[in-house]
Order: sequence, then structure tokens, then C-alpha cells
Amino acid sequence: MKLRVLENRWQLMLAVNVAVLFGDFLYKVTLKPYVPYLHLLVDYHFGFTKRALIGALVSTFVDKVPLWLVYALGGIIWLVTAALFVRLFRRTFGVGAGSEPLFVFMAGSPFFLKNFMFTLGHFDIYGCAVALGLLLVPAHSIAFVIAAAVASMVLILIHHIHFLMYVPTIVTIVLLRHYLAGGVNRGNLIVGFASAAALGLLFLGAQFYGTMQVPSAAFVEHIQHRIADASQRDLFEYAHAFASIWYQPLSTEIHDTWERMPNNLMGVPVYALLVWLHTPLWRYFRDLIRSVAIDWHRRIIVAAIMLVSAAYLVMFAIVFDYSRWISNWAVCMFLILLAVRTVPATKDVPLIPAEDRKTNVFGWILTLIPRVGIIRPF
Repeated sequence: MKLRVLENRWQLMLAVNVAVLFGDFLYKVTLKPYVPYLHLLVDYHFGFTKRALIGALVSTFVDKVPLWLVYALGGIIWLVTAALFVRLFRRTFGVGAGSEPLFVFMAGSPFFLKNFMFTLGHFDIYGCAVALGLLLVPAHSIAFVIAAAVASMVLILIHHIHFLMYVPTIVTIVLLRHYLAGGVNRGNLIVGFASAAALGLLFLGAQFYGTMQVPSAAFVEHIQHRIADASQRDLFEYAHAFASIWYQPLSTEIHDTWERMPNNLMGVPVYALLVWLHTPLWRYFRDLIRSVAIDWHRRIIVAAIMLVSAAYLVMFAIVFDYSRWISNWAVCMFLILLAVRTVPATKDVPLIPAEDRKTNVFGWILTLIPRVGIIRPF
């Protein structure tokens, strides 16, 4: 029995990851999801409002929002995301012992599904789900570019920070799967530039014109009216205390972030360590890029990675949820890796070796880390 377990240690890691995920869920449901719940209360009652699309959709079905709906909606999108990833991974790398280490380093990463479980109810995961969907559907038609643009607009309406968080990765996926694979012509070039302009304008509109214009008291009264359980007074107090999210300008967000900067920077060594523990995955990613058949395709891929990373640096300077941002950056790298796998290559790149001792140690450490967190590490 002992030998059998040792021979299937990567499968054992997967089993432990499932147990850790279940533990993350049990812990999460013991906490009140104040911020995600507040987002479900805000709709378009007072006109166009940033971060309000999901709440507006909820308001078409229920007037009073129950607290459990945060877990229900968050759980559904988590299951959809996990299913999309598994299907994409199986289609890209197949099923078998050879691909198990790669699957552990991606699906079992504390940056990915485990952290999405801990941040259940937050809107980050919607961007990941859209990107996975775009990696699964056919990309040869101009409809693919239009669909990606429309989906990106929806993401910006859900939360305008998606413009920096997942839209650059979606642009990269469109670039690699449509433009590099099928070539550039006048038609898809016009659609691409028009889509980029529309996304930019929508983001600016949400950022600078999506703030509340009515008195704060009226807004607070409206969202408190939508709370289903009147006995939970802490929800009413929280809605009043954090209603300022929909009023504060960009300058205030930047000021708050830089005020917390010394404290947030203390977590940087932890994030660096977590990134380093993924070294076998990053080596495979590097070799995958090096194997790309056309030189200027490689340069575009490297430039796209730099663009996505630069967008996250801007986020780090604006909003202080550092644990979420580093986790989503890593997820974006996973998504780009999957996109690069579809680009024509000169040779097959060997997957992560299953027998390497250091790789096994890193795999176990990542397996046992339950999450990265939201603001601070863990």
C-alpha cells in the first residue's frame, strides 16, 4: 500500500488539494461576506453606476437580497470556472501520468482555484471564466473578436478594475488565437481597433462617471432597503459605513493605497516565495515560448506578458488588495501559457518531470497552502 501511494504521489496531491478546497469552503461560509454582499445590493436605481451590473441583474429577480445568495452565485461561477479549466487542460495536454505534475502546479496552486474559493463572492473570477471560455471556443471568425469585446465590456460593467485585471489577458488570447493564427486583414484590424476604443471609453465612463450623484443618505437608504434579514443589524451598519466606495474619486483610492503601502510591502517577500515555488511551471512556460516557430510571434508573446504585468503594477499603485492582485496575475500567466500552447511550435516541449525530487517538494508545499488571501498574505 505504501509503494502504491508513493507511485501515485501526484494523484495523492490532487486528492489533498480537493480536501484543502473543501476546508477553504467550510471556513469561508463561517465568515460574513460583507463586501460581496454589498455589491449585490447596489443596482442602477439611481442611474449608471460602477460595479453595479451583477446587483442590477439580481434586482430583476428579487427585491430583498438574502445573504446566502453571495455563496450561491459565487459557488456557481467557481464551479463553472473549475469545469472550464479542467476541460481546457484535458483538451490541451490530455489525461495521464505525464500531465499530472503540470495540473497540480496549475489547478492546485494557492493562487488559483483555492484562492478563488477563499474570495468567493468577489468579481475577479468572472474575468478568469471569460478567458477560459475564449480559449475553448473556435477563434478563426471575426465573431470571436466581437464576442471577446462584448464579454470584456460586461466585465468592466461588473467591476471596472477588470480593465486592468483580465482584459489585457483577454486581448492577448485574441491576439494569439485569432490574429497570429489567422493573419491580419483590413476587416479584423478595424474591428480590433474599434473594440479597443470602445473598451477604453467604457472604462473611463465607469471610472469617472459611475460615481453616485445622489446624496449619500438616499443611496444608503436604498441599499439598506434591499437587505433581506432586518435582524442582522451589522449588515445595515456595514452598508452605511462602506457606501463611500461608490462616491470616492480615483485620487482617494490612490491616497488610501499609498497610505497602506509600507504595511503592504511587508508581504512582498511572501509573494516572491510563492512565485518561486512555481519554478517548474515557469520553466515549462519559458521553454514553451522558446519553442514558438516564428520569431516575431515570440516577441509579441513576451510583449503581451509585459503588458499584462504592467497593468498589474498600475493596480498595485491604485488599490491595496495586494493578495488578490498577485493571485490574479499568476492566473493570467496560467491563461497565457494555455494560449501559447496553441501557437505553432518547432518542437514538442517536455512537460514538468514527475520524478524530480525538487519538483515533488514544491508540488507538496503548494498543495498544502490553502490560499493567498485578499489584502495581506494568508
